[in-house]
Amino acid sequence: MEQKAVDIATIGRISAVPAMLKVISDMTGLRFAAVARVTDDTWTACAVLDQLEFGLGVGGELDLTTTICHEIRGSHVSVVIDKASEDPLYHDHHTPRMYHFESYISVPVFRTDGRFFGTICALDPNPAPLRSSTIQSTMESFARVLSLQIEAEEALQNTQAQLQEERGTAELREQFIAVLGHDLRNPLFAINFGAERLLRKHPNPATDTLVRHILTSGRRASQLVEDVLDFARGRMGSGIPLHLNDCQDLQDALQHVVLEVQSVNPQRLIQADIGDLRGVYGDRDRLAQLLSNLVANAIHHGSHDGPVEVTARVEDDQFTLTVKNPGQIDELALPRLFQPYSRPVKDTPQAGLGLGLYIVKQIADAHGGQLEVSSCAQTGTLFTFTLKTR
Repeated sequence: MEQKAVDIATIGRISAVPAMLKVISDMTGLRFAAVARVTDDTWTACAVLDQLEFGLGVGGELDLTTTICHEIRGSHVSVVIDKASEDPLYHDHHTPRMYHFESYISVPVFRTDGRFFGTICALDPNPAPLRSSTIQSTMESFARVLSLQIEAEEALQNTQAQLQEERGTAELREQFIAVLGHDLRNPLFAINFGAERLLRKHPNPATDTLVRHILTSGRRASQLVEDVLDFARGRMGSGIPLHLNDCQDLQDALQHVVLEVQSVNPQRLIQADIGDLRGVYGDRDRLAQLLSNLVANAIHHGSHDGPVEVTARVEDDQFTLTVKNPGQIDELALPRLFQPYSRPVKDTPQAGLGLGLYIVKQIADAHGGQLEVSSCAQTGTLFTFTLKTR
């Protein structure tokens, strides 16, 4: 296999790469992001998030001399451009004119032995305030993590004891993800806090829409980080933490989840029958998260031919929560449904992280409850969570 294909396959096996590109896009608003392998004479896309219809997919190549990454390969310095047409260094540069972008950021990725691998880059035709944000330091952290994961993937490919090495590498990956999640919490908190303060203390009709977009993107990125941290806790042995108590307001919490998901997906109908849930002993917020993930899964992966049906009730000393939607899950997918990153591999990163059902299972197990799924073409797909009450 030629080296270009090896590099693409290596990046494709790193499950955190789609999440990295998604966080970059959410934090900046830039609609094209990629991991590129840059050599002496080639620029090759190894992973792509393209919401611009830029037309470049995994394996796509650009003329190296037309890219700014060519210059980064020589300088080893990140490039950040808020508005290319007004930038003192890049207003006459051929690359922004050729590829029609205003905002751009690219950071170098080095191998662990210091060799240059390529870049993580993002761009958009619209200008964006990148220099005043924390995105450069965040992407440089991504680049360091990516370097470690590239090394781990190549070590895995070269080992003879594949199973033993795979387990060790997986543990390292999850530690990297956990460290990355913790590192991202502070800048994301600062972004969200700053946006909320601007809206409350300094409202301005001219900029409020942009600030709300920043706040929405920041909250989405924060949720992605929390999902990654929950994944790392579950995989590294400590398990998802619970704060157990009598859930007197669980009924209100679950109804709020339904209303929240419905407001984000007004084109879908969610029918909820949530009864009196007094007597449940558990973590109210985690149970609400369990329902939110199940409903989101039904919305995004179920058939659109009918409503999503939610029921919750306490009967005979048992709490039962069900989520039903039209559509059948592929029989081959059922055995690995609650495993992380179990989606079919595609050429481009997919929305979200693929951790929703894995986290649902971790929450169910942490409560000592039972989680079951049934699926057929005639009746659709039904997830059922049961928990004994005290």
